[in-house]
Amino acid sequence: MVAFSRGSSSVALLTAASMCIVMVSAVAAPLCSTAEDPATVVSGAPKTESDDPREDESSLIVRNFIRHSQANPDGKAAFSFELTAWDKDIRDLPIGVFDSGIGGLTVLEAIYNLDAFHNDTFAPTADGRPDFENESFVYLGDQANMPYGNYSSVNKQMFLKELILKDAVFLLGRRYWLDSNANEPRMDKPPVKAIVIACNTATAWGLDEIRQFTKEMKIPVVVVGVVEAGSRGLMEQPPTTSSEHTVAVLATVGTCAANAYPKAIGRTLGLAGRKVPLVIQQGSVGLAGAIEGDSAFVVDRRGPERGRNAYQGPSPASKTAPLIAESLDVYGFDQAGLVRDPSSPETLQINSIPNYVRYDVATLVMNHQASGATSPIDTVVLGCTHFPLVKGEILEAFARMRRFEQNGKKPFELLIAESVELIDPAEMTAKELFRELARSRTFRSSATKQSRLSDLFFLSVANPRASEAKITADGLLDRDYKYGRDPMELSIEDTINVPMKVDVLPSGSVSLLKSRLHGVWKRLNPSSAEK
Repeated sequence: MVAFSRGSSSVALLTAASMCIVMVSAVAAPLCSTAEDPATVVSGAPKTESDDPREDESSLIVRNFIRHSQANPDGKAAFSFELTAWDKDIRDLPIGVFDSGIGGLTVLEAIYNLDAFHNDTFAPTADGRPDFENESFVYLGDQANMPYGNYSSVNKQMFLKELILKDAVFLLGRRYWLDSNANEPRMDKPPVKAIVIACNTATAWGLDEIRQFTKEMKIPVVVVGVVEAGSRGLMEQPPTTSSEHTVAVLATVGTCAANAYPKAIGRTLGLAGRKVPLVIQQGSVGLAGAIEGDSAFVVDRRGPERGRNAYQGPSPASKTAPLIAESLDVYGFDQAGLVRDPSSPETLQINSIPNYVRYDVATLVMNHQASGATSPIDTVVLGCTHFPLVKGEILEAFARMRRFEQNGKKPFELLIAESVELIDPAEMTAKELFRELARSRTFRSSATKQSRLSDLFFLSVANPRASEAKITADGLLDRDYKYGRDPMELSIEDTINVPMKVDVLPSGSVSLLKSRLHGVWKRLNPSSAEK
């Protein structure tokens, strides 16, 4: 057992851990009083005037990319693309999808599997054929710079916006590297005709900037993000019969800091004449990283000790994600998924995906209780594209909290509905992509349907040739360097994008892909489809 003193579990957790918990009143007029149509928001309506200085900074970052692109029209320089790539018929170009890591592959899986429309007439009815059966895709996981959700907590929102624009520019360009040891980049990757931001944090912080950039550069690409699409997933639910209920959002710290889902949910439901529920959020600092196998969040205890890339997950000393000693019973951690020195309780660290899930769900529910709210959580929005990979663990964590007993009572039973529905924005994003391609008439031409290109998958890695970069012994960007960078330095290429190979992915990630993302796995590892 962990050597902590234990007390009451009904703890008022309105501490630093709840800084990402944002509650939206069910009658929050500012979220639903606008006459703006939700579809207008998704199609990229300009921002309204604001006194927020960060909007001016965002424009500067976009303008810097525009200048850089115009100065490098052939696309051979880092973070540039061939300006004439869209002067011809773009219908046969692939669709680009990006995320901060492998989580966006859940969105790509939903795109592969979607059958919600008639492929010939575009009518909203299934026809027994995958809706994107003739399309090809280019995927980028910016693993070297992940997790995106933690940049806002160190006040690096503008650098995050630059990372997001770099992802989009990579998809638009032809440039990539065969591996980290290559002497020069290759220029034979096809540009894309559409960009899917398969990352909630990137959508929250970069959707407007990508649309502004492509509009000013006159690039005719569709740009779709997951947040607005996800909020419309609530519209597909029948109106609740209970007088009060709560929607919980599990996301990254960055997505919560942007307040993206509460705003989108309030706007979407409000404009539809639906009552806006109480919306609460939990910003996870480690679950996405744990799913990626990032050694800052999980380590294989059979391997070497954690190096300079020190533990960054919840801990007793953490200000953003504290492990509360009196709440250990509530967390219900599996002891095998913990790392600590038994003689030093303050060294406790989470070291498994299920324990990260339990921490986030327990913290969410305890903060809901501490707020004084009484409406039960009946819907959970998976506000990070990594989280659909652990749907079962999330549902079990909520069920466990509802069953939890202490002193003969169940303190959380009435705060969690007997049945909790998960909203995965991935399918809604796939539907939005279909509608946008149909509207722009950019589906693959019938004459070339039989010659569909193979899908391409890329990951970013630290660039060993970048003299400015600080790289750890295990080939990762040093944490202080990673989160200490500033924008506006497009001459520095401290990470490069290389083809994603199964043998370089963490074993836990490979297991999740094989067992839960069958379409992605077959395309990423074609040899598996032949067996």
